[in-house]
Amino acid sequence: MNIKDQIILVTGANGGIGKALVAAFLAAGAARVYACARDITSLDALPANDRISKLKLDICNTANIEKAAMVARDVTLLVNNAGTGGCGLLGSQQNARREMEVNYFGTHAMCTTFAPILGINGGGCIVNIISVIGLVNMPSIGTYCASKAALHSLTQGVRAALSGQKTAVVGVYPGPVDTRMTEGLAMAKASPESVAEEILTGVTAGHEEIYPDSFAKKIHEELLANPKEVEREMGKY
Repeated sequence: MNIKDQIILVTGANGGIGKALVAAFLAAGAARVYACARDITSLDALPANDRISKLKLDICNTANIEKAAMVARDVTLLVNNAGTGGCGLLGSQQNARREMEVNYFGTHAMCTTFAPILGINGGGCIVNIISVIGLVNMPSIGTYCASKAALHSLTQGVRAALSGQKTAVVGVYPGPVDTRMTEGLAMAKASPESVAEEILTGVTAGHEEIYPDSFAKKIHEELLANPKEVEREMGKY
């Protein structure tokens, strides 16, 4: 998909990857970007640009989603970037449910609501920001991994379900990215800007899976070669 002249909606546009995606889409010639966040004032940090439309959107709130869909009926590219997480595997059930509610059910609701709009507008594309640790569990944030594993499976299913209306469905599997969610994590992190550029490159090239940083690429290659060894290694964290 060529980004130029596309109408794009980005959830979680107030976060590191979200803000970087908005900037990258505008630089690539998008006609309009609907920048969405639960707290619309958190979008004030975005640059002033008449091609940005700011929308209040909580992806766990059905009324919010329906209102956004009424406003953004011209969308051709949906980016499901909003997410939450960081809890241990055997920790709070409340936290685990919240991760699943946002990362899986919220994204499912967005796909369900916007799929008909994309179909009417020629098919378009859905991009789901998942995580490479949705493919293998890291117990220290194990419930987050589980919610992203559910999103990975959902992405595969939506891809098949929407193939008939020619909607491309892309899964993005980043490793550690320098955002609020990874503050305090002592390891090399990709910049949100580099991740955003890799996403644009992959979407433009028509890739169904994008591994946008060196850590993600390494884990992906190792999973193909020896998945049980990767499981054992990641189980140490």
